Amino acid sequence: MSSAEQFRSGFVALGGRTNVGKSTLLNRLVGHKVAIVTPLPQTTRRRIVGIRHDPDAQLILIDMPGIHHARKLLNQRMVAAARRALGEGEAAVGVIEAAARLKSGDRAFLEEFRALKVPKIIAINKIDLIPRNQLLPLIEECRQLVPDVEIIPVSARTGENLDDLVATIKKMLPVGPALMPADEYTDQTERALVEELIREQIFLAMRQEIPFSTAVQVEQFVEEPERRLVRITARIIVERDSHKGMIIGAGGRMLKQIGTAARREIEALLDTRVFLELVVKVEKDWTRNPRKLAELGL
Repeated sequence: MSSAEQFRSGFVALGGRTNVGKSTLLNRLVGHKVAIVTPLPQTTRRRIVGIRHDPDAQLILIDMPGIHHARKLLNQRMVAAARRALGEGEAAVGVIEAAARLKSGDRAFLEEFRALKVPKIIAINKIDLIPRNQLLPLIEECRQLVPDVEIIPVSARTGENLDDLVATIKKMLPVGPALMPADEYTDQTERALVEELIREQIFLAMRQEIPFSTAVQVEQFVEEPERRLVRITARIIVERDSHKGMIIGAGGRMLKQIGTAARREIEALLDTRVFLELVVKVEKDWTRNPRKLAELGL
């Protein structure tokens, strides 16, 4: 086997500002839902790994929170985690949003990105949303900011040009054996995935500030194989009594809506029936409490 045909593997960091589509890109590249996706910024809170298995390579993709100006302790920790993860890979993909010109957040990110000492790619995402004649000036702006970088316009939503992106990443990875088992597509536990799926439904249902002040903890995860059933009890943590009331909703309707939608997603993940109980608890100003953030893995 020639060196060109040898198996390659390695870690690939996916970085960028908030809401540029990193998690959608991760899910599409992996072929499984490993990161939750909502229209709201700052949905991803922690480092998430997705694993792509191809005959010639294994890509261990690291998704991370979006880099943004952070005021709350929670957000500061998210951004710090993102910056650490960005330097973890053998290669890095900086994801920016297609537009007529570089947005200020994308420009600020690229100014950090160019300092990385690893092979780099700029993926211009959401090209399905702009006229193609706007791409050339945007590409030129990127090239001026980050010279000698691979630039690939893609659409994580439609899949356009993702084959080119994957092929370019593979060339940047070292020759070596697979680093992860062939049957794994993420390093997250089932409990962690369940917590994220519940949080996703809170974001989708509560289109206000409330989702950013909520967290989810699975308290009970009991498998009953003889009944093809998993019993899950999860706690939704909020900062204020008023938030608790809004998540529960009149007559409990909002909490029921969140629970029903989350249960469907969890059943698809676990491939079994799920009994899901959600409890809402107030923990005042938890987003500013270092001990509570550590307990939640943030």
